[in-house]
Amino acid sequence: MRTKISISPVTRHQTHRGLAPRDERLFVARQLPALRAAAADLCWLLDRGYAPRSAIELVGNRHNLTCRQRMAVSRHACAHEDVQRRQKLRVEPGQLHGNELWLDGYNVLTVLESALAGGIVLLCRDGCCRDIAGIHRRYRKVNETLPVLRLVGETAAALGASRCRWWLDQPVSNSGRLKALILEEAVRAVWNMEVELTFSPDHVLSHTGEIIATSDGIVLDRCQRWVNLARLIIADHLPQARLLDLAPTGD
Repeated sequence: MRTKISISPVTRHQTHRGLAPRDERLFVARQLPALRAAAADLCWLLDRGYAPRSAIELVGNRHNLTCRQRMAVSRHACAHEDVQRRQKLRVEPGQLHGNELWLDGYNVLTVLESALAGGIVLLCRDGCCRDIAGIHRRYRKVNETLPVLRLVGETAAALGASRCRWWLDQPVSNSGRLKALILEEAVRAVWNMEVELTFSPDHVLSHTGEIIATSDGIVLDRCQRWVNLARLIIADHLPQARLLDLAPTGD
């Protein structure tokens, strides 16, 4: 499931990408047994070829999950076959040295903004980190945007990437402003960065031979090489991140 624009329906004065108003109640410790049971049930169904949409409806109804809890469970889960295929295509961060890094811009940015702001970030079955915010058609800069851009730039530079190329969804409002912001930071820090606006980053990233960074399952199933950049940055730089692992305890 694609994580494009991670913004809850809030006012224009939004300053953080963090928790939605009900998250403290929906994802507290007492909710975890039901959420983990639902995630296990969904993975079981997906492993046996059930369609994701009907499977999450069945599981959500059985466990009486809210829409947001269903979103979390569905983003955590995937078939074991998908996990194996994605891991075969994953490269280690050290392989970025001397290579370009192509970024699924909104996907990477909003996961890290949520992590920095204290929002719920899922540690998913395939090893990726994903947020649980809704998908909207407008991107708004928040307090975490610039720090995240710097973390991405500094990490890519430290790993020796020859260039970063951000791919942003052109139809999303404010993509042009975000492009300008990224390029301003690149000039300030002397990073080799480019930003492309396109109607389908998914298509571009699915077909390039360059190493890509995304947690979009559809793209991960089609790409040639990918690096788990968001999880790396969270592990190395965001120890305060609220990671939620819905795998059964002991897995």
